[in-house]
Amino acid sequence: MSKPVKADPAMFAPCPKPVTSEKTPEESAALAQGLHQTDNPAEWAFVRLTRLIKEFESRLDPDDEVGVRGVGMPGDGVLMIHDLGFWGPDLLMFFGRDPDGQPVTLLQHVSRLNVVLSARRKPEPEKPARRIGFRLDEMVRDKEG
Repeated sequence: MSKPVKADPAMFAPCPKPVTSEKTPEESAALAQGLHQTDNPAEWAFVRLTRLIKEFESRLDPDDEVGVRGVGMPGDGVLMIHDLGFWGPDLLMFFGRDPDGQPVTLLQHVSRLNVVLSARRKPEPEKPARRIGFRLDEMVRDKEG
């Protein structure tokens, strides 16, 4: 039996830039700066989601936190994200709370990834808004370093 052929990860370096009319070429290049595609689809999706969440959070009001709307979720389908993870090669995990404050874990196969990042009012007005993008970005850097 022959071994599966794997693409050389170097052929994907540097990371392709996102293509969107919403961002300038410089902003698109900044999102991709320092990223190198991995051969693990879940990890690759996680790394890019981390960048997108961090960038999204940078535009939020001080009283807002990032929420995720998952397709097919009950109710309004929104969860306030507290953490994001992956289980390679194909599973992404979103950890958070629903609008009632109950714990929720959203599991998504990378081939079915359909989420909307949304701004949601922080649940505790007296506390600072939670920002997970920077922590996730540190996890990615630590893993690569």
